[in-house]
Amino acid sequence: MSTPVLSAAISGFLLGASLIIAIGAQNAFILRQGLLRQHVFILSLICAASDALLIAAGVAGLGTLIAQSPRLIMAVTVGGALFLFTYAAIAFRRAMKPEVLKAAKSGEARLWPAIAACLAFTFLNPHVYLDTVVLLGGLSAAYEGQARLAYGLGAATASFVWFFGLGYGARLLEPVFARPAAWRVLDLLIGLVMAAIGLSLLSRLA
Repeated sequence: MSTPVLSAAISGFLLGASLIIAIGAQNAFILRQGLLRQHVFILSLICAASDALLIAAGVAGLGTLIAQSPRLIMAVTVGGALFLFTYAAIAFRRAMKPEVLKAAKSGEARLWPAIAACLAFTFLNPHVYLDTVVLLGGLSAAYEGQARLAYGLGAATASFVWFFGLGYGARLLEPVFARPAAWRVLDLLIGLVMAAIGLSLLSRLA
């Protein structure tokens, strides 16, 4: 691998990681599923593969097209905000009922609702499009040929490393979350994060 191609791959990885690691809806969801040890592999794979797909679309030039469609951006923003507010309410309700959390910890939650929530966190969140398609895709214009491909692969690799690391690494915190009070705090934080992201989305429309 030539130096320019390797440099592009490293740049894509570091930029992708810096955008993904920030606290967000996907991360909060995967963290909780990892703590519960419920469908960690498939949900981490969905998040990482979805990011990779959007990054590929951005590198291919879709980012410029989306940026030129204000109506599409507005529709996705409103829909994403409503979904985040709904999930925030669910998280707050869970925090008020720790016995529900303990029941979930001992049993296996259904797969399809978890997949549906995971897909919603990914594709109903405008930040995902702005970060992967518009920003990462736009910056890929600085590279050509193999270097551009390496840049995109580097950014996608960061998603896989982060989501699988978060999902499976969460169990290291299991002793902390053996207490219902810790789950209350986690769900309160998740609810606040979701609500704050929803408000930040709506503020963009003001």
